[in-house]
Amino acid sequence: MVAVRPHRRSPTSPKTGSLTSKSQRASAAPEETVERKPRILIVVQNLPVPFDRRVWLECQALTAAGYSVSVICPKGPEDPSEAVIDGVTLYKYRPYAPGTSNATFMGEYLYSFVATAWLTVKAWRRGRFDVLQACNPPDMFWPIALVLRVLSVRFVFDHHDLCPELYESRFDGGSQVLHRALLALEWCTHQSAHHVIVTNDSYRQIGLTRGGKQDRDVTVVRTGPDPDRLRPGPSDPQLRRGRPHLVVYLGVMGPQDGVDLAVRAAGHIVHELRRHDISFTLIGSGDSFAQLVALRDELGLEDYVEFTGRVSDEIVASILSTADVGLCPDPKNPMNDLSTMNKTMEYMAFAVPVVAFDLRETRVSAADAAVYATPNEVADLARLVVELIDDEPRRRSMGALGRARVIDTLAWTHQRGHYVGVYDALTHRVPTVSVSGAPPAQRG
Repeated sequence: MVAVRPHRRSPTSPKTGSLTSKSQRASAAPEETVERKPRILIVVQNLPVPFDRRVWLECQALTAAGYSVSVICPKGPEDPSEAVIDGVTLYKYRPYAPGTSNATFMGEYLYSFVATAWLTVKAWRRGRFDVLQACNPPDMFWPIALVLRVLSVRFVFDHHDLCPELYESRFDGGSQVLHRALLALEWCTHQSAHHVIVTNDSYRQIGLTRGGKQDRDVTVVRTGPDPDRLRPGPSDPQLRRGRPHLVVYLGVMGPQDGVDLAVRAAGHIVHELRRHDISFTLIGSGDSFAQLVALRDELGLEDYVEFTGRVSDEIVASILSTADVGLCPDPKNPMNDLSTMNKTMEYMAFAVPVVAFDLRETRVSAADAAVYATPNEVADLARLVVELIDDEPRRRSMGALGRARVIDTLAWTHQRGHYVGVYDALTHRVPTVSVSGAPPAQRG
């Protein structure tokens, strides 16, 4: 257990100079040890917190287990530079303007590194921390971890995305030199880490092979939803906008997320299949938001497809409680095939059946709670949406299967024990608060 011990007075009595008795020293001992909470600093670059659901679940798990937690992340719209939410201190910097070229891709990484390094110094001045957790992308925070290692700070790498595969997927035909550089940065991050946390078994294999880690130093912590908080509520017919059915997309809207395929699938359903009884609501934002709105208008879908932007959890819950089908249009590419999509499990938590392209880790997450289209084929995605819309008993069955799978297997309650166990092991700390889930991670 980490403890700070104040200066101790001499064991001699101030009046007589004689030694104090053993019983006196024993009774004084509890008053002489002042314990502090182990402090964790979490760094995340691609989303603001608490909007990043995985990081926020991690923060809540750590604070509930008795840790003090701070986060460095980019600002969301109208976010302050510093705030405290539910006991978590947030340090935020202005986000980098998105771009689509190699230069802006690297510029974003370098800018984020400098901003994060500056705020790390600021956080350290407020009080030293015991563990630094860096979430990727990018894989560029390991130099900060190496500097802090001199100060006995442990380093945890929370592996969210495969950056080399992300680059391949986002920049088709991009620079091979840059791709090799990303592989090198990934290797350096793994090698610098005392422990690696991954989102699924595919990423675990990357850590053991490409990252060169030992089995005991990699722990799978899936981003399972909280089924007590994410659960079906009353539907709101107004959200269907005058039509009998509602199809929803929830998530980030970047070049690699396939939201353009969702918009084109809506166009195929409306214009080719002549179905005018379905509304589409797309929730979220990202680098491609403006282009996606323009694509909707180009396809003449203004009356059918609504973009909400980022909205509150309450609005998301209302939309998902009303939806008939949840879309996972992530195309098959080097990154998506190995990645776990959070939206898949959030649909399942709300008992919404899923239509997705056939990706390896999506099948692991959803199993029979989803139907799987031929990868990247818009017409097949549209066909499966319409088939589910026309088969209400199947939708209900799939939704129930998905909800049960979340509760029984995927929920965060089954994951947080793995996560907190990593920190208990690294800080050599005996847990003071019970955290349900799996046993603590092995000590490496």
